[in-house]
Amino acid sequence: MTSDQGPIVQSALLRTELVRLRKEKGLTQEQVVRQLEWSPSKLIRVEGGKNAITRTDLQALLNVYDVTSEGRQERLQALARGAREPAWWNAYRGEFDPNFLNYVGYAAGAAYIRHFHGSVIPGLLQTREYAEVLSTGKVSQQASALGVKLRMQRKEELAKRRHPPRQLYIVDEAVIRRHVGIKVDPGIMPNQLRSIADAAESDDLLTVRIIPFSAGAHLGLEGPFTLLEFDGDLDDVLFLEGRSGSSAMITGEDDRITEYRDTFEVLLEDALPAEQSIALLRRTAEELMA
Repeated sequence: MTSDQGPIVQSALLRTELVRLRKEKGLTQEQVVRQLEWSPSKLIRVEGGKNAITRTDLQALLNVYDVTSEGRQERLQALARGAREPAWWNAYRGEFDPNFLNYVGYAAGAAYIRHFHGSVIPGLLQTREYAEVLSTGKVSQQASALGVKLRMQRKEELAKRRHPPRQLYIVDEAVIRRHVGIKVDPGIMPNQLRSIADAAESDDLLTVRIIPFSAGAHLGLEGPFTLLEFDGDLDDVLFLEGRSGSSAMITGEDDRITEYRDTFEVLLEDALPAEQSIALLRRTAEELMA
């Protein structure tokens, strides 16, 4: 069965396993390329994700690494095929920060998405109307429409997966109290809050927690962030959203990933339980309609 994790995650999984296999054999990159009569840069680019790997080249590496199991070979070849598949987010190349689209690709194949935001509703929870209000006035009308389209497509693509990811969101109470869209349509924000509450109640994979004003200052005031976890031997990814469109995606064994994991757990302690959070969402929606 083919994977539905998307080409970026499948490529990362393949690279991780190839590097591990080489190291288990006690081989350096120089020794491998000498055996295969490759240029040194070829293996560097394959292991670094700069080049896709052909079926023939992958088989050559597996022979060097003494991978003889047909099942294991086919699994790795399947990852290589998946890594060469076109990504749906390629349609947005040139319109968005490449770093952000790379993050979109990783999130598309994640098994667990954890996200905190203290200013706006997280993108994967936004209704179209809420997203349109947020995008208005910041960029051209065309760019605004494209941003909303991307946000909605991300939600649709995640829902199509055979095994959709678990999603856990923490938001500050300030996010749900701000009456976004009131100048356009007073119903936009109440509908947004009801949409989140309905989704959280009906989807066992989705949890939303609210940090109430009564919690006072908290670690999330430093800014929004996302943690991605994956099935398979792949390190977590941390995505930091910056101001003015700047962002940073952090992978590997960077200490900041552990730091933000710990921060997320502390924020959970400040947040209301899931049931109380849903009740607050619904109560706030009614208050905004009054």
